[in-house]
Amino acid sequence: MSLMNDIRKLALSVDPGAFSRTRKPKTHRSDLKLVFLGAGVIGGSVGGWIASKYDNVFFLDQGETAQALKRRGVTLYPGDAPEHRQHVRVKVIDDLDQAPDADVVVLGVKNYSLEAAAAQVQAKLGDRPIIVAMQNGLANQRILPNYFSRVIYCIVSYNAWMDEPGVIGFQKKGPLHVGTLHNELEAETARVAEVFNLGVETHVTDRIVDTAHCKLVINLVNSLTTLVGLKYREISDRALFQKLMTGLTYEGIQVVKAAGCRESKLGGMPSWTLLRAGARLPQPLTRAMFERNVKKMVLSSMAQDIIQRGGKDSELESINGALLELADRHGVPARINRAVYDLCRKRFAEPKFEPMDVREVWEWVQTHRPGR
Repeated sequence: MSLMNDIRKLALSVDPGAFSRTRKPKTHRSDLKLVFLGAGVIGGSVGGWIASKYDNVFFLDQGETAQALKRRGVTLYPGDAPEHRQHVRVKVIDDLDQAPDADVVVLGVKNYSLEAAAAQVQAKLGDRPIIVAMQNGLANQRILPNYFSRVIYCIVSYNAWMDEPGVIGFQKKGPLHVGTLHNELEAETARVAEVFNLGVETHVTDRIVDTAHCKLVINLVNSLTTLVGLKYREISDRALFQKLMTGLTYEGIQVVKAAGCRESKLGGMPSWTLLRAGARLPQPLTRAMFERNVKKMVLSSMAQDIIQRGGKDSELESINGALLELADRHGVPARINRAVYDLCRKRFAEPKFEPMDVREVWEWVQTHRPGR
């Protein structure tokens, strides 16, 4: 033992931390402090994955979600293996006043809550923290620069759902794509990506605008799947459903191309080649491919808002509305998208939304005239 003690004394005289370092926990520590504002499906899953590997993560939400996080943390499970549940204990704060030194604020709220969330962060923390925006659509690119000078946009390329506050299922784990509008903040973006990669696959892209528009095309179908209640009721006519789905995305590609955007690959999501083939080739040739993609689909975020929670707010304007604004600006008709958008506006505003038969939607699309 005396020899061992002499070795210990010698090591400590050279480096006082030589032995204490071996007792560090497995989680990573850093001076980069993250606050996830909004612990819904995306904020909760991304934040939970990161928090399982990195201990300087805090969550801020309210109501049932905040109470659930305090009580049992975040529970995450893959949809194809629900028995493999990961339970992550997380740190929860009640107000941004409790995190005045936050380096990064991750905005996990949806676009219809984004303005209020941005104002809240700006009032409490000013323009000091880096903002990471995780919304679908393009509205965050318009809203957030009015409040902050350092914004990193994060495009989410996986599907997930919430069984109850704090319990989240996912189809696959990532990937995420992060970047800035003008490819500034290179060091900050790389550091955020480094921390995110501890929990979930994250890529830095210098084409975040293209990536956001490509994800917009994919998200267009959320309006249709909500209208017809995919996962809630049987689809009565699969051929019509395929025509509507492929028509929405094909028109979407035409619009974003007219706006000057190029394809950006989104991990696991259909390429433009596949989407175009689905719309233009005879259905007997594409039906199997289409059905495989539909089988992978889960309850969309729009359906979670409108059907599952019975709400009136949804991402319709920030996704479908944004596409139609681009279509008008660049002279692309986008007839199917306009008809589905108008029908969604009409039906989602009703006192109690009930999913429609796909044949009703098809008839509306065939006969609808904008402004009618």
